[in-house]
Amino acid sequence: MNHTPRLRTILSCTVLVVSLGASATACGGSDPHPLSNKPYDADGQVLFSVAPGGKKVNPDKPLEVASKSREGRITDVTAVDAGGHYLAGELTADGMRWRSTAPLAAGARYTVRVATENKDGKPGSRSLTFDTAKAKKTMEVEFGPDPGTYGVGQPITATLSEPVKGAKARAIVERSLSVRSTPAAEGGNWHWVDDETLHFRPKEYWPANSKIVVTSHLDGVKIDDKLYGSATKPLKLTIGDKVEAITDASAHYMTIYRNGEEINSIPVTTGKPGFSTRNGIKVVLGKEYFVRMRGSSVGIGGNEGYDLPVYWATRVTWSGEYVHAAPWSVGSQGAANVSHGCTGMSTGNAAWFFETIKEGDIVQVINSAGDYMEDFGNGYGDWNVDWKDWRKGSVLQAGIREGATPADAARLRPAV
Repeated sequence: MNHTPRLRTILSCTVLVVSLGASATACGGSDPHPLSNKPYDADGQVLFSVAPGGKKVNPDKPLEVASKSREGRITDVTAVDAGGHYLAGELTADGMRWRSTAPLAAGARYTVRVATENKDGKPGSRSLTFDTAKAKKTMEVEFGPDPGTYGVGQPITATLSEPVKGAKARAIVERSLSVRSTPAAEGGNWHWVDDETLHFRPKEYWPANSKIVVTSHLDGVKIDDKLYGSATKPLKLTIGDKVEAITDASAHYMTIYRNGEEINSIPVTTGKPGFSTRNGIKVVLGKEYFVRMRGSSVGIGGNEGYDLPVYWATRVTWSGEYVHAAPWSVGSQGAANVSHGCTGMSTGNAAWFFETIKEGDIVQVINSAGDYMEDFGNGYGDWNVDWKDWRKGSVLQAGIREGATPADAARLRPAV
């Protein structure tokens, strides 16, 4: 019979398994590694600069965490608000003290988690939740334009309720205002028009048929001295087809393109000598079916004065430059410049243009004897600013060469 050897082999394997089990039990015995146990409560070891559940904390003061004795040390500290934003801080080399290096947000709730170890290396933990007081002085941000569909030339605007002057404070504002387009636009940054106004544009026009989302992360953020940001509703825009109207003042014709293809060519008249139409790129500001145009409203009187009912008027400057119907000058359209600065065309062509164009579309004038469109203040002359000069209007981009690596850019930007 051959059964006995087989039984012997099975028994031997059984003994081996039992032996290994006993050995494993012995290895996990009475002296476990310190890190294998649940962290101890470090309440008696850690001291916070704020009290839990008490009076709301002044956000102008730093958060500090200290070890009460040298019998243990702090190994890590995280402080995060309800929005998931981490508070930057530094831990001393000896693990005895941690201090925040960035301002606390105003009107926020923070949760602080502290990891410690005692003199034997055993880990401990302690957590604290506290609220900061609301800011006494806040700054609101108003984004523009209103939600809707616009042309590829529409700049984004941010109007501040309080002036911001210092480079450090401006850097905080710029970092906190986000513009995202889908598909992505090449480049793009904020440009400070003045202490209370910023404009944003990409290097080239927005991609046709893109989506733009503008958001502010300034709520509760310390900007300067005792000035804090407040909440701002995100802005969502849709960009339509790329529509450009190019007016050649010397040829007396306007050519309109949609997504790069010519769709119409219209005989026009522009400003006569002494009233020459501004050169440069303008952005459509709005459309008015009827406008009463009076020369006196723009300082034109005497023999040059006028008072006319005007239809199908598309505005391109705040000072009163329009593209509009001018049935009184049809004989000059395509041949001579006889207006006081507006671009005139037949009623039928003006109606077609009015229906085709939208806010944010491009109206460019070339070969006029007039001055160039103002960069700011009389509509949107943003696209007449050279890209290098546009970047100089940003605290974060000024002095950083285009195409710099993220590491180089971070090194050259102002510290916050």
